[in-house]
Amino acid sequence: MTALLVTGLTGFVGSHLSQQAQAADLCLDGKPVDLRDPAAVLASVRSLQPKAVVHLAAQSSVAQSLDDADETYRVNFTGTLNLLRALRDAGFRGRMLFVGSGDVYGSVRQELLPVTEDVPLRPRNPYGVSKVAAEALCYQWSQSGPFEIVMARPFNHIGPGQSKQFAIADFASQVAAYRRSQGAGGAAQLRVGDITATRDFTDVRDIVRAYLALLESGVNGEAYNVCSGVERSLGDIIEALFDAGGVRMDIAIDPQRLRPSEQRRMLGSFAKLRAHTGWEPRIALPQTLRDILAHCDEKATSS
Repeated sequence: MTALLVTGLTGFVGSHLSQQAQAADLCLDGKPVDLRDPAAVLASVRSLQPKAVVHLAAQSSVAQSLDDADETYRVNFTGTLNLLRALRDAGFRGRMLFVGSGDVYGSVRQELLPVTEDVPLRPRNPYGVSKVAAEALCYQWSQSGPFEIVMARPFNHIGPGQSKQFAIADFASQVAAYRRSQGAGGAAQLRVGDITATRDFTDVRDIVRAYLALLESGVNGEAYNVCSGVERSLGDIIEALFDAGGVRMDIAIDPQRLRPSEQRRMLGSFAKLRAHTGWEPRIALPQTLRDILAHCDEKATSS
């Protein structure tokens, strides 16, 4: 089996990646390590001796990046540099996948939708800046370093196990709680912020398949959008959640959840990814939402 080092293995995406590893004949390892500590990163890489790497670990909250940009840069940029140096010094000669973000595009004019990889990178927050910088670093190393690097730019992804700090997971948690409480006086209001903006949502399990496909067949030094190619508003997702849960709720706008949105519409193109790997999304939105609700119920029962 191929030894695969995954940074951030214990996170939302990492947990789903680990579930697909065995089917892909991969032996995963990803003991938690502080990417800000060069010595610790080098010791970890030397002990594992991986043949391939997926770099997931990051400070991924836009809000947190606005509060503490320095820490975001230390984790996302300097942490990536520490990993690259550790791989080089440990004699790594395999392939690495750097997981960036669709946030690197920043605010995109509507006439440029769907977003392709040729759209200029114009990040509007420290998180996006950190991902642009780390991706540029990975490109430089892919051209001059001793191993190959492929870059992914995932758009919004959803699925079972996602933190409630993300909108869809939060909505699903409220819907699942109401469904469980029906007949017991449960609140019939779904508290939301702005649900008119559109985004491109993909099931996390499809995202993970894309990562493994890119690790296998992506072109060294190239960046790839990972997305569904479907534009949906949060309001549309909520209606689909109601259908998946078999309930209806009143929608209540919570002023504390309202945040200014720089990007009213977003839609990506995965044509390049499909052309180079054959990947395309498989899991339909209704199935994703049913699985998220089932996970919410399971978590509530076990807690």
